[in-house]
Amino acid sequence: MLSELKIFIGYDNREKIAYHVLSQSIIENSSIPVSISPINLKNLKKIYKRKKANIHSTEFSISRFLTPYLSNYKGYSLFLDCDFIMLGDIADLLRIIKRNKKKSVWCVKHKDYSKNFKNKIKFLNEKQLPYKNKNWSSFMVFNNEKCKILTPKLVSKASGLYLHQFKWTNKNKIGALPLNWNVLVGEQRIPKKIKAIHYTSGGPYFPKYKNCDGSRHWYKYKKILMKLG
Repeated sequence: MLSELKIFIGYDNREKIAYHVLSQSIIENSSIPVSISPINLKNLKKIYKRKKANIHSTEFSISRFLTPYLSNYKGYSLFLDCDFIMLGDIADLLRIIKRNKKKSVWCVKHKDYSKNFKNKIKFLNEKQLPYKNKNWSSFMVFNNEKCKILTPKLVSKASGLYLHQFKWTNKNKIGALPLNWNVLVGEQRIPKKIKAIHYTSGGPYFPKYKNCDGSRHWYKYKKILMKLG
């Protein structure tokens, strides 16, 4: 059985605390070893020079697709946005993957809701951009060996829609994860059983969203993180 999953979290300088609290929630709930790395543009200058465009809501909007390269195209890696909290055991993801190793990537296949956003403006006045497969790429498990097309050169030049709509792989190579691995706060009703909660409109670390649905989960792990000794 697979014993380790590399984890990459999108890092944005405006959401530093989000990265650390999410990391703590992963560590607290994992029953297997994990390695956690930030995808931070500052650390990628030697291989990736694409700058954040105005249309990109975060610094890692595009660089997330470097995950297979950063994993040397070996094993399995999880990418997730920093505005998540992990409530499930990472080992459960590996059990899902084990059922069909022929897939190149797994994600929660949200139904298209982009024409009826409940929140058209999200954190820091960023616009919600409508496109097919919205939020599929916010939580992805890569079968790295089958994602060799995602080179730094391609990720640096390819259009955002080509990447986020998974046009770099075949549709039948995209595996589906259960919906509770990417619960969209503010766009969906929060179920009782959650594996990963996604503050897609804005996390509790922003004053406007400090009391958003599911914020108690974020504060729980912030408290653990900040506790001394």
